[in-house]
Amino acid sequence: MTIEIDAKGLACPAPVLQTKKAVEDGRPETIKVLVDNGAAKENVTRFLKSQGYESAVTESGGVFTISASSTGEPPEPGPEPDYLACDIPGAHKKIMVLAASDCMGRGDDVLGEKLMMNYIATLKEMGPELWRLVLVNSGVKMAIEGSQVLPHILDLEQAGVSVLVCGTCLDHFGILEQKQVGETTNMLDIVTSMQLADKVIKV
Repeated sequence: MTIEIDAKGLACPAPVLQTKKAVEDGRPETIKVLVDNGAAKENVTRFLKSQGYESAVTESGGVFTISASSTGEPPEPGPEPDYLACDIPGAHKKIMVLAASDCMGRGDDVLGEKLMMNYIATLKEMGPELWRLVLVNSGVKMAIEGSQVLPHILDLEQAGVSVLVCGTCLDHFGILEQKQVGETTNMLDIVTSMQLADKVIKV
């Protein structure tokens, strides 16, 4: 018997708890678990090992596939390991940047635009920990054609960062048809992303 668990988008410790329930309910011969963050990958793999499973992990497009087979050995005795810990050394956190403005600071729009442009460009240095860039309020203006920041956001999206753009805000400014990057979304998806992120940075 094989069980597949799709735990993508779930924050720690939900993926390992789902895997734990599957093992306790039926102890399948093989298990495949899909996760999209380093902590979940480490925790699920550690749990499966404690239960007598041998795992192999592959990664594609930011999604980790953990394929595990039972070795026939009984679970390790003693206290449960720390597979519910959400801070794993070396694991990438899911950081979400929420940009609610296309201009930093107040009073000097020219300087504010330069600062915002440098800020968005610098986000590239965060590497795989940058999980999502969410544009709301006047921040959606950075996603339209003619925006000086647009090339940097396109680079982030190309690198695998999920870019969400508030559809209500685009409609409010009358620029919905000018959007050139990201997924047009609603406030429910934005709030859900904030709940799933390990850390939210607001600008």
